Amino acid sequence: MHLLLISLTLLMGAAVGWSIGANDAANSLGTAVGSRVLTLKQAIILICIFGFLGAFLQGGHVVKTLGKGIVPLHELDKNAALCIALVSAFAACAWVVLATFWKMPISTSHSIVGAVAGAGLAIGAPVRWKVLGDIFACWLFTPIGAAILGYLFYRIFKSIFYRLIPRKYIRPTMTTLIILSGCYVAYSWGANDVANATGVIVGAGVITPSISVIVGGLAILLGITTWGYKVIETIGSEIAHLLPIMAFSAQMASAINVHVYTCFGVPVSTSHSIVGAIFGVGLVKGLRVINLRTFKDIVFCWLATPFVSGVVSFFCLKGIGFFVKLN
Repeated sequence: MHLLLISLTLLMGAAVGWSIGANDAANSLGTAVGSRVLTLKQAIILICIFGFLGAFLQGGHVVKTLGKGIVPLHELDKNAALCIALVSAFAACAWVVLATFWKMPISTSHSIVGAVAGAGLAIGAPVRWKVLGDIFACWLFTPIGAAILGYLFYRIFKSIFYRLIPRKYIRPTMTTLIILSGCYVAYSWGANDVANATGVIVGAGVITPSISVIVGGLAILLGITTWGYKVIETIGSEIAHLLPIMAFSAQMASAINVHVYTCFGVPVSTSHSIVGAIFGVGLVKGLRVINLRTFKDIVFCWLATPFVSGVVSFFCLKGIGFFVKLN
């Protein structure tokens, strides 16, 4: 039974990684595709490279928070910890896959955090509400901070870029800046989001943090290459029509925003960050350039994410509890 739980937990962790790649790949270079600086194929290759680098080099910061910070899995009975990890991964993955099918960019961070909390409550495990409250507060500030940065960056870059760069160098310079900033977004995304795939597995003691970032990173790469194109279309062109300098401003705002949270080990949403940044950039030209219907649909999915995954996780674990003694 114990070996079966370990095998299923590893499999679901990989499935979460796949769903992250499928949904969150758009956060990195979707704006570059939307502004027609990169083709979809070129964007996916760059996302794979820099997303994996971020996961490998800095992914361990957030892994610790998700593995032990919300529910102390390392302090629970081994079977209970494994069941929480398994059910949390399943609930998070199911919701992210459904949202990806709808082409909605949602937060895998919100999904896995809600699922872990729901699973912990299902068996009466100690949920660290202060940590959870701090994470929720950061979730609120993530899109707001990105929107403010995006608004400021676009105003600044728009006013100085065309003055400093000779006309014949404007296009190649902007193309280079968009690609570099997009790679930075991919790096910060990989560093923050790999924990969503493997943090609970590490907390349950199945694999080590160093191995987890490799496993999670590879699973994310698979998700990018197989289904990543769906949400890239939404991020790239269905929220706002982006000029190249707008894409650059949004990507820089999002990358800096997420990287700061990553350094403090806080799991935040790269989806919230890039959508917030695009919204902020769009505001410079006014609400008329923003597709408010798409934006409202995205916000609705954001609000639903932690609660849906938490409820699914709660009832799944309650069901398992009828057959397996968990506490």
